[in-house]
Amino acid sequence: MIKFYYHPSPNPAKVALFLEESGLPYELVPVDTRKGEQHDPAFTAINPNAKTPALVDGDATIFDSNAILLYLAEKTGRFVPANTPEARAQMYSWLMFVATGIGPYSGQAVHFKHFAPEPKAYAVNRYDFEAWRHWNIIDAQLAQQKYMLGDEYTLVDMAVWGWARAVPFVLGPEAWEKLPHVKRLLDEINGRPAAQRAEALKARHAFKAEMDDAAREVLFPQNARLDA
Repeated sequence: MIKFYYHPSPNPAKVALFLEESGLPYELVPVDTRKGEQHDPAFTAINPNAKTPALVDGDATIFDSNAILLYLAEKTGRFVPANTPEARAQMYSWLMFVATGIGPYSGQAVHFKHFAPEPKAYAVNRYDFEAWRHWNIIDAQLAQQKYMLGDEYTLVDMAVWGWARAVPFVLGPEAWEKLPHVKRLLDEINGRPAAQRAEALKARHAFKAEMDDAAREVLFPQNARLDA
């Protein structure tokens, strides 16, 4: 059976949604990142990057949420567009856009707005600008069609959903007024039973919610250099 190493944050959420949509049986393995469990040797042997999610499927070990989505799509043959060069080119392009743009810039925007020590005005401006730029590109794509790749719900929509859930925290409470097409996609996916099951996974484990000094130490170890 698949082992799914999970934390209730955007990147694991994408994988949870795919697993629930596909009906693949899996064992949920919680990784409490605010307690530093991602640095345990047993986990870094699976994911040397010490980030959730990760997945073990028999002899196959996969880390990085977007790599996992592609692996599961190939395994099941589901939630992928037609096997043509044109359709697959669009799938890879938009999936990598989420992987290299939406995720990193949204994550850095959150970090500098909510968690970084002062001074941080330049960093907040840079990452807020880039997060908005990337989300506006997604919104423009969804303004033209129902889903990211056209009329068919795919793994790319799941990847967008994982981060779209956090848009108000990333960009601010006014974000949905400016990103109506992203909000439409989010609402539609949220209404799917699989998405509701994926969201319910976080209740299976009492994940640490406090961002206390111990959590900051394991999540932002680079800050120790500031005190050196």
